[in-house]
Amino acid sequence: MTIQLRAATKVVRGITHIKPTTLTLEAGHFNVLLGQTGSGKTSLIKLMAGLDPLGAGEIHMDGEDVSKLSTQKRNISLVHQFFVNYPHMTVFENIASPLRVAGMAKSEITGRVEEAADILQLRPMLNRRPQELSGGQQQRCALARAIAKESRAVFLDEPLANLDYKLREELREQLPELFAGRGAVVVYATSEPEEALLLGGKTALLNDGVVTQFGTTAEIYRRPENLTAARVFSDPPINSAQIVKSGTTAKMQNGISWTMGGSAAELPDGPYIVAVRPHHVTPVAADSTVAMDGTVLVTELSGSESSAHFEVGKDAWVSLAHGVHPYNVGESHRFYMDTTQAFYFAPDGRLVA
Repeated sequence: MTIQLRAATKVVRGITHIKPTTLTLEAGHFNVLLGQTGSGKTSLIKLMAGLDPLGAGEIHMDGEDVSKLSTQKRNISLVHQFFVNYPHMTVFENIASPLRVAGMAKSEITGRVEEAADILQLRPMLNRRPQELSGGQQQRCALARAIAKESRAVFLDEPLANLDYKLREELREQLPELFAGRGAVVVYATSEPEEALLLGGKTALLNDGVVTQFGTTAEIYRRPENLTAARVFSDPPINSAQIVKSGTTAKMQNGISWTMGGSAAELPDGPYIVAVRPHHVTPVAADSTVAMDGTVLVTELSGSESSAHFEVGKDAWVSLAHGVHPYNVGESHRFYMDTTQAFYFAPDGRLVA
């Protein structure tokens, strides 16, 4: 099973929300749409699901052009971040609802509902109504409905966003197993890079209605093709600054310099952009680091990590380090950038090293 977008666009009142997009999504792994709020993730899902009309282009499912088919005829399931269940129905009836609409035999409906309920640990709750369930149980009910339907495609639009941390972690681990071997194309939208990495599979990075890069999730993270992709796949935001290369020396506008290694050292002299993820900028020195003194603007302690937003000259930087580190807002603090983890981009944003 595959979903193919062929130069697909979405236009609303003359404004293009999805620019011409050509993309092939396959079964057998998660297909993650990763981007910030407003990047086009939900718009792209609505196009594929048939909820919004195409502005131009085509959408094919397993070779069939479904561009003009209704949502019902596309045989898809959609799970939102909000708990969309019918309040007047029991959990059993909620899970069974699309099967009854399809005219399935009662015995087959019962079998599918009970199988999905067992997978999602909902068997003891089948006679309850949604308002009697916790948030996590309500979302499990929506996922069970998607599994029972055995759709050709399952669209999960930030389905864990409204759950508490523990439930998110639990369901995030279970999701790949829930849909494994079912033959459906599974599309998962998220704004969290960490979630994309945990789900694995392939990822499409979205920014302003454009897919900036698509491929194996781990490979995109290790080697973003451009600065926009690197920014999408970093939380907190990736640090970047203009540099000038002379020989094997890179120098920032604020005077900080270091010796470039590997393929970066072979680049022609001239202007570039260096980018380093926040967890490679820490208050701890190492052999491959260069020191930078910055004024701390914001600091936060989250679990076992300490983050600090600081300013070096006119550049804003972020550090994310393991452990508890004492930062004082408004004071100068020394940080260390690991230059071996740096990306180098041309002035137009293309990755060059």
